[in-house]
Amino acid sequence: MSFVSINPYTGETVFECAAWDTAAIEQALGRADAAFRSWSRRSFAERAERMQALAGLLRTQKVELSQLITLEMGKRISEAEAEIEKCATVCEYYAEHAARFLADEEIASDADQSFVAYQPLGPVLAVMPWNFPFWQVFRFAAPALMAGNVGLLKHASNVPQCALAMERLFIEAGFPVGVFSTLMIRADQVEAVIADDRVRAVTLTGSEPAGRKVAATAGKHLKKTVLELGGSDAFIVLEDCDFEAAVQTAVVSRFLNGGQSCIAAKRFILVPEIAERFVEAFSAGVAALRYGDPMDPETSLAPLARPDLRDELHKQVMDTIGAGAKALVGCAPIADTYAGYHGSLLDHVVRDMRAYEEELFGPVALVLRAANEGDTLRLANDVDFGLGGTVWTEDIARGIRVARMVESGAVFVNGLVKSDPRLPFGGIKNSGYGRELSSHGIHEFVNAKTIWVG
Repeated sequence: MSFVSINPYTGETVFECAAWDTAAIEQALGRADAAFRSWSRRSFAERAERMQALAGLLRTQKVELSQLITLEMGKRISEAEAEIEKCATVCEYYAEHAARFLADEEIASDADQSFVAYQPLGPVLAVMPWNFPFWQVFRFAAPALMAGNVGLLKHASNVPQCALAMERLFIEAGFPVGVFSTLMIRADQVEAVIADDRVRAVTLTGSEPAGRKVAATAGKHLKKTVLELGGSDAFIVLEDCDFEAAVQTAVVSRFLNGGQSCIAAKRFILVPEIAERFVEAFSAGVAALRYGDPMDPETSLAPLARPDLRDELHKQVMDTIGAGAKALVGCAPIADTYAGYHGSLLDHVVRDMRAYEEELFGPVALVLRAANEGDTLRLANDVDFGLGGTVWTEDIARGIRVARMVESGAVFVNGLVKSDPRLPFGGIKNSGYGRELSSHGIHEFVNAKTIWVG
């Protein structure tokens, strides 16, 4: 099997390479194991120097790297540039803070001295998705490598050039060979890599089925895992919100990255006092989205990454309309395009419809109408996912109170849900477990070793 990169806007094949055989995988695992033994002994200052150099390379090569993202998965070029900048930021963040986050922690006990030492585990396998092909990798790699681990990347098969570019960047930044390696392996080769004794932990960002499979395999071999899976985030709009800000953020939040984001707002939950007005304004914002070449700065709606994803999304939409939902905007593929789908809005979505129960990974927003504030919480939590959520109200105390009751890993009051190196990121329920970023993220792949001195 080959890895094939196809431009989602044109349908043109732009790159192809063969998957590795067993011998190539063995060589990479051997290099990673050897690299860990030396990298884990380096000081935080030495690791930080390499990480700062990596941040500099990301910025100096931002144009080239951004174009590569857009070419392979179709992200708008401005969003791709922002993604590369965010990767540089997370490198700098952990270069600055890792030593403090992992400093020995003194704890009083019956010993003369007792403390917790945080030490790296070893090679960590990262199974990563295509929708943020650099950021998803760097938010794992920056903390993991600063902690003294080494990284093994199994990237999505449709972004092979991004995957290879990242290994090149680490080497150019002066990281020893084997500290970060891209494994050009198929999905059916992942299980054997997880089972290998040299691999000590696994992190996955992706779909719920993929997460279940990786977690089961890792559990069988007693490997630590962190999973960031799907999301169906609630966007709760209360009657006392800043209306214009809420509408503008709703459009950005749902249609960023062509709607292909786990933490995109997907379910817009409205109280009666504001529902009709919000739907009218939101519909106008969705209808104004301009589909086009994602390399064109004027484009406001990008294609989906693959035609099969577009086709599955449309089936979810049609099944939902067939069950009684109302199509307000779009709800159809864009004619004569490889993977284009209109910006879409479905109203009167209720339980037992596919769009209510499932994650829609594309440019389709759902309106759920609540009876009152309490009912917004019932609707927000009546889902198997729990990644992010948003509450809009000018009463901050009210917003925080509602946010505390939303079942998710993060809730933003009057703001766009996003990941930030300074804040922990992750989900509950079927959105996974464990945390990335902040001090919480760097503690996921270390051994909290108790040392007791009598």
